[in-house]
This record gives sequence, structure tokens and C-alpha cells, in this order.
Amino acid sequence: MIDFTEEQIQRYSRHILLQDVGVEGQEKIMNARVLVVGAGGLGAPVALYLAAAGIGRIGIIDADVVDLSNLQRQVIHFTKDVGRPKVESAKEKIQAINPDVTVDTYYEFLDSTNALDIIKEYDFIVDGTDNFPVKFLINDACVMAGKPFSHGGILRFNGQTFTHLPGTACYRCMFKEPPPAGAVPTCSQAGVLGAIAGMLGTIQAAETLKYFTGVGELLTNRLLTFEAKSMQFRTVQVRHRDTCPICGSHPTIDHLIDYEQAACDLKSMHNA
Repeated sequence: MIDFTEEQIQRYSRHILLQDVGVEGQEKIMNARVLVVGAGGLGAPVALYLAAAGIGRIGIIDADVVDLSNLQRQVIHFTKDVGRPKVESAKEKIQAINPDVTVDTYYEFLDSTNALDIIKEYDFIVDGTDNFPVKFLINDACVMAGKPFSHGGILRFNGQTFTHLPGTACYRCMFKEPPPAGAVPTCSQAGVLGAIAGMLGTIQAAETLKYFTGVGELLTNRLLTFEAKSMQFRTVQVRHRDTCPICGSHPTIDHLIDYEQAACDLKSMHNA
């Protein structure tokens, strides 16, 4: 049981006032451990809102440094941060918003050699990356470790997200394997409307908070997509596939795979 200080009661008062959250829900939030993969367009709003909400421990993994072109959508980074490791910049802003939060930084790429060791320390994983190889890696590692996660992807004016819990549809249930390297452009190649990152990232943050508080229905077995030009949102029902190569009844994938990464993507591996 957390003994809330007067300052914490005031800080989290709008959560505590919510009948569905209350003191008990806020305590669950403050005991939670979340790993955000990528401190870019999606990871930025996710980290900011989770920090503001009082998530007790936030891990940030990203091997990139802040670039001027990031600032159009990666709102956790400021002009003065150009050239700094994104994880350092993100940690500074998280702690400025909420000193209650403990921040773990990993200034490295997430790959098959470290993924399982890193995610085992957390209760929930948020995918804020912008390329297929790492998205499949996160999916496979979370399924293997029995960890829930939020998938997110943005491009141009579009976004998509779903939430995975053990036993529900995973990324491979929907998309069996990554497309060939270079077949689908990344944000750094095709562009993205900056606010799209905020729209999707805040949905992922909301799903994370819903997971810990038990409020409402998560986006499990459902893929939420939106197209911002017409501001159309659509939810597609998806099924857990018993023949899925990672989460099916007879999985054929027994180790993590580092799929080929297009050369032009390397700099922005966690840059959504």
C-alpha cells in the first residue's frame, strides 16, 4: 500500500476523482513498470503521458541521437537537445514532469541478443518503432516472455495500433513476416504529419493505463486504424491464429530473429 503524500494526492487528483480509477487504480499505476521502445514520434507522447500519470518505472531504449528533423513530431525533444542521445533527452523531460518516476535508459538498439533480458524487467511494453524488423522482434520477444504490449505504427497521414495480451492475437497473427527490406517506406522516406504521432501515441498511453487499472476494454483482437485526411477511424476484428508461427499451439519460431534492415533505415531505427 502506497502512503500518498499531500503533493501526490494533489498531483494525481484528477485520476483519483475518477470512479473507475480512484486511489487503488493510482496505486497500481505507481507500482507499474513500462518499457518504451523508441524515443521518437510515438515514444515521445507515450513517455510524457505515462510520466504525467505517475507510472513508477519507465524504461526507454533508443540508439539514436536527436536530429533537427525529429523536432517536427518528437515532442519530448527540444531544439537544445539536437545531437544528444534521445534516451538522455527523454529522461530529462520525464523527470521534469514528474520526479516520482524512476527512468531506466538503454542507449542501444533492441535486437535478438538483448531483447529478452531487457523486457523481463517490465510489466508492459510499448512499441514506438518505425520499422518492421524491430516490430517483429518486439512481438516475438513479448510472446516468448508472456508480456503484454501495445503495437503502434504511423506513416504519412495514417496510424494503426492494437494491444496484445498472452492468448490474444499477436502481430504475426495479422502479418506473418516482414516485407522485403525497402518494399515499404519508413517515415524518414515517405514523411509523416507530425500530429499523427501524437494521436497514436496518446492512444497507446491510454491503453497502457487501462491495462494497469483494469478500466474498460483493451484493443485486443482488434486493429484500430485511422486516416487523418478524412479523420476516419476504423476498428477491424482480428483473430488469434492457432497456426501462428509464434503464438499458435505448435509454434515453429523458437528463437528471436534479426530480420534484414534496409540500409537507409539504420539511422532511424527507433525514430517513428
